[in-house]
Amino acid sequence: MDEALRVGVVGAGPWAHRVHGPGLYEHPGTRLAAVWARRPDVAKTFAEPYDAAVVDGFDELLESVDAVAFAVPPAVQAEFAPQAARAGKHLVLEKPLAADPAGARRIVEAVDDARVAALMMLTRRFAPEVREWLAGLRERDGWQGGTGRWLAGGLLAGDYAMSEWRQEQYGPLIDAGPHAIDLLDAALGEIEQVHYAHRSSDGLWQIVFGHAGDLTSTLTLSLRMPVQPSLVDFAVYGEHGQAPLLGRRTAARECYARMLDDLLAMIREERTEHSCDVRRGLHLQQVLADVQQAAS
Repeated sequence: MDEALRVGVVGAGPWAHRVHGPGLYEHPGTRLAAVWARRPDVAKTFAEPYDAAVVDGFDELLESVDAVAFAVPPAVQAEFAPQAARAGKHLVLEKPLAADPAGARRIVEAVDDARVAALMMLTRRFAPEVREWLAGLRERDGWQGGTGRWLAGGLLAGDYAMSEWRQEQYGPLIDAGPHAIDLLDAALGEIEQVHYAHRSSDGLWQIVFGHAGDLTSTLTLSLRMPVQPSLVDFAVYGEHGQAPLLGRRTAARECYARMLDDLLAMIREERTEHSCDVRRGLHLQQVLADVQQAAS
C-alpha cells in the first residue's frame, strides 16, 4: 500500500476517544477518515481533533473508507460487521465479537467469503511482554495448569460505569472475560470445556477450564472489586516450576499501534490468518457461552 489506509470508526464512546482515535491518527500507515455514531453531536466532538468527516449513516461510512474499526456494544458490532466485510472492508473488531455464538459465526462467514483482514482488539495479546511470555512457554513442554486473576473496579466508577451492557448480569464476564480467557487459552492450549463456573451475588466469577491434553486452569474475575491499581496476573506451572507473566503492562494505545502494524501487514501480504483473527473471536465467544451455561 502506497497510501495510508482510510479507516472509519463506528462509535464515539470512551474507548474510541482513548484508543481508536489517537491510535489511528498517530499511526503512519492509517488515517482516521470518517466517524459514524448514533448521536451526531458526540461523533462531531470525537472527529474534530482528527479532521475526520462525520457521516450520517453506515452506508455513507463504507463509501469513504478502506477499513472499519468498531467501538460499539457486541450486538451492534454483530449487526454491522458482516455488512462491512461484504463491502470489502477490512475490520478492527472489539471483544466480544457478538452477543452470542450465532452472531459471531455470521461475522466469520462474511469475513471468510470476502477474504478481508479482520483482527480482534485483544489488547494484551499485542503487548511485547505477553508475546515474550507465550514464546517462552512454547519452548518447553511439561506445563500442567495455570491461573489467572482479573480484579478491577471499572464498573464502580469512571467512564464505563454507565455502560448498560457492561452492567448487565454477564457484563463483566463478557467485557474482561475475552482478554483473560484468551491469555489462558494461548498459554496452555485450546479450552475444550468449562468444568465449573460460579458468579457470586457481588459479581465475582470463579471458573475452572479444561484444556486440550488434560490441562486445567482457573480464572477469578470481577470488575466490581475496589482494587487500586487493578490486579491482573497470570501464571502457568508444571514440571519446570512456575512461569508468571512479568514485565510492565504495555499501555493500550501502544498495543493498538502494534495491532495496526499486523493489520497492515495482513493487507499488504493478502493474508487473513492471525492468532487474533476473527476465528479467534468465535472461539472465545463459544467459551463465554459455555461459562454462562455452566453458571446457570
